[in-house]
Amino acid sequence: MDGETLYSIGELARRTGLSVKAIRFYSDRGVVPPTDRSPAGYRLYDIDALARLELVRTLRDLGIDLATVQRVLEREITVAEVAAAHAEAVDVQIRTLRLRRAVLRAVAKRGSSPEEMELMHKLAKLSDEERRRVINDFIDEAFGGLDAHPEFVAMMRAAMPELPDDPAPEQVDAWVELGELVGDADFRSAVRRAAEYQAAERASGARSGSGADKQLVELTTAKVTAALDAGTAPDSAAAQDLLDDLLPQYADLFDRTDGPDFRHWLLIRFETGNDSRMERYWQLLSAINGWPQRPSLGPVFDWVIKALRSTPRAGGRPSA
Repeated sequence: MDGETLYSIGELARRTGLSVKAIRFYSDRGVVPPTDRSPAGYRLYDIDALARLELVRTLRDLGIDLATVQRVLEREITVAEVAAAHAEAVDVQIRTLRLRRAVLRAVAKRGSSPEEMELMHKLAKLSDEERRRVINDFIDEAFGGLDAHPEFVAMMRAAMPELPDDPAPEQVDAWVELGELVGDADFRSAVRRAAEYQAAERASGARSGSGADKQLVELTTAKVTAALDAGTAPDSAAAQDLLDDLLPQYADLFDRTDGPDFRHWLLIRFETGNDSRMERYWQLLSAINGWPQRPSLGPVFDWVIKALRSTPRAGGRPSA
């Protein structure tokens, strides 16, 4: 090694910015072994050892474990391979930290209790696949084994919560509320009853499906919204006149004849399907996924149900 420049541990420390203790540790572990020793037995290192230490410091500063660093130095894996794998790990850490930040902001905004905070964190940290499983389990329990409005069920399965990597506190709030909603036994039972009703209607040959229901909603919304804006009470004569105008059109949609039996059937249909929690389900999905919020139809159908119940000519009871 004549003519080759060798460095003591102290000189390496000055050149690399590492402590003498750290260099001695790496040397003892075989990561950067000494090139030679002085006559007095002190460790000496060549220019290659200096380069290895620079690489070790860089990789360690990036959070790469010592075992992986040794594999790089021994050329078992390349720096590029390590960088790619570590970048993926850092991405996961970043997503986790962003999610924790969103949960903490939501907790601070809501003034949550420790129990609520634990639930929020548990639900928020679920993966996309786990969130989809939560929703699909709800759909399976509510609609499984029933021939009930297949277009609607397909739409529900297509609309899954997609919490972004950096969610806003409002999105975390919405997912937590949605998770609680689909886990509520009473809500599940209510949706199941509505699905069973729809399945029975389909089995009886009654016209149903997204086409008829969409037209029914459009007919109802336009006229009842105007009645609501005008302050028309559902038990008033004006409400009775509005029903007498609307219900024959409803009957045409379902290939039926307007009359007491039809009006009673329609009342049961509205009562069965008009659950504000289902509307809340779609509102929460929209909040999570960043979709535009649709105007609430709850007040419209609440008004129609009250009008059907309280107006004599609405036929609250079927004919004998």
